[in-house]
Amino acid sequence: MEASNQSAVTEFVLLGLSAHPKLEKTFFVLILSMYLVILLGNGVLILVTILDFRLHMPMYFFLGNLSFLDICYTTSSVPLVLDGFLTPRKTISFSGCAMQMFLSFAMGATECVLLGMMAFDRYVAICNPLRYPVVMSKAAYVPMAVSSWAAGGVNSLVQISLAVQLPFCGDNVINHFTCEILAILKLACTDISINVISMGVANVIFLGVPVLFIFVSYIFILTTILKIPSAEGRKKAFSTCSAHLTVVVIFYGTILFMYGKPKSKDPLGADKQDVSDKLTSLFYGVVTPMLNPIIYSLRNKDVKTAVKTLVSQKCFAQ
Repeated sequence: MEASNQSAVTEFVLLGLSAHPKLEKTFFVLILSMYLVILLGNGVLILVTILDFRLHMPMYFFLGNLSFLDICYTTSSVPLVLDGFLTPRKTISFSGCAMQMFLSFAMGATECVLLGMMAFDRYVAICNPLRYPVVMSKAAYVPMAVSSWAAGGVNSLVQISLAVQLPFCGDNVINHFTCEILAILKLACTDISINVISMGVANVIFLGVPVLFIFVSYIFILTTILKIPSAEGRKKAFSTCSAHLTVVVIFYGTILFMYGKPKSKDPLGADKQDVSDKLTSLFYGVVTPMLNPIIYSLRNKDVKTAVKTLVSQKCFAQ
């Protein structure tokens, strides 16, 4: 960004729930509690996938990556949100805002790709079980995970680089809890069509393509499961992918709820909806990462057993 633009805006003001101070203390306790659950739940999942040799498989390697990603994603924004609930004037530097945008955007894009990779893993395991050790060897699934992180990082770098080069001519109030990129683009005093097009292309690549890939994968998976003659065999096969399918439905279902609902045309209604949108976005950022370890612990027998073993070992050690 040019020097004149940098001198115009050196920091941003985050509105958050400034208009509703009575709610801030309540949401501080609620979000902090959820954040601690995220750190504990995903931390335990990472530990069991590393320490339990029975979980040294591609499926659980991806799960460990997903848990680490959820910790990174929430840590990139939740501490800022919590600080905002307690600070009368909620400000963040221009560079700090750019870094926070980069991290949250990168983690979101990476999760989309990673969920697609996990769907492919389940497809091979169910539809081509004899070839599974060859197709999903360590030489394959490690680069798959690395490419997910790399793709998310590159996409975020492109989007944030385009955003920070825009001129911001004095208006530095972000109507959000964090430096959400769409809220930042609204503050630019120039044409943002390139940014809109770039984000549209990115949405197709990182949202549309993974969703289509997951959908097609599960069509083949369900078709294969229905061909299994015994009910017990069908149940066992479906149980290996039910946790992933549940996470996918929650993840993409929340995104569709956030961006697919109609906007209010009434000014008063729009104001209420604005608060609703911010709260929905906030809870989306913490609820999904909080539910992931719970879902995998409850719906996956191997993970449940590994967690119980880890907890019992800790108890006996004490």
